[in-house]
Amino acid sequence: MTVEGETAAAPLQAASRERAATRRGRPTLARRLRRDPGAVIMFFVLIVVCIVMLYPFAFMIINSLRTETQYLNGSGFSTSSWTGLFNALPVGSELLNSTLICAGSIAIILIGSSAAGFAFAKLHYRRQNVIFLGIIGSMMIPVQSIIIPEYVNLSNLGLVNNYLAPILVYSALGMPFATFLMTVFFRGLPDELIEAALCDGFGYVGVFWRIAVRMAAPALATVTVLQFIQIWDDLLVALLLLQEPANRTITVGLGVISSGRAVSIPALMAGSLISALPAIIVYLIFQRYLISGLTMGVSR
Repeated sequence: MTVEGETAAAPLQAASRERAATRRGRPTLARRLRRDPGAVIMFFVLIVVCIVMLYPFAFMIINSLRTETQYLNGSGFSTSSWTGLFNALPVGSELLNSTLICAGSIAIILIGSSAAGFAFAKLHYRRQNVIFLGIIGSMMIPVQSIIIPEYVNLSNLGLVNNYLAPILVYSALGMPFATFLMTVFFRGLPDELIEAALCDGFGYVGVFWRIAVRMAAPALATVTVLQFIQIWDDLLVALLLLQEPANRTITVGLGVISSGRAVSIPALMAGSLISALPAIIVYLIFQRYLISGLTMGVSR
């Protein structure tokens, strides 16, 4: 090996030795459990919690691959329940309806809550705290107490059986918490950064769109995941406002199946599995941003 090759390889070898030393010095799981008896208890508690959380999914997967007779006997597998589900429900159109409603609601929530959060965090005006407390207090209002007046108002406007009705209701329900979370996040941004941008000629609108929103990606991802799960899994609002079969969401469709006289448990398990998968996928995609956003909100 030439002198130049040895010189180039020296940093790589040093880095490799450093990583190996780090791995040797890092305590393994077995060492941690031996050193800390409390960690052993916590480890087994987490295993039990994991089993409890994963059991419903295993139950759904196994029983969705059985017929009604096989489900009652507890043995055998078949895909006829999936065929029956797709024959009984327009699963594709209902998934599309749920997606459109979630996308429209989340878009409104993100735009409104980020703008309101920036205003509460970085702008100062009279009665600011009173207005903010009013928004926070609205989170304590249960949806069951306002859903009937909302239905009457939307019916008078001719919006029942229209996608816009649940989108507006979901946006109103999700806006307070999202505004609170975005306010907490924007309060953590340095005031010097905002002042420097203003001195460079940015107005508050420019600071918001060009700086604050770009730095708020973890908080926006957190709001997106939480609101998507809540809206996707909701039944009450969509059941009241979307009564036409062509406009139903997937949760409403499953509710219609379960309310029939002859309920096929395997078909219902298959539908429940389809309904749960999108929320799980969204959570797994944005998991890193979700944890980061929640950590920032708590620490600040």
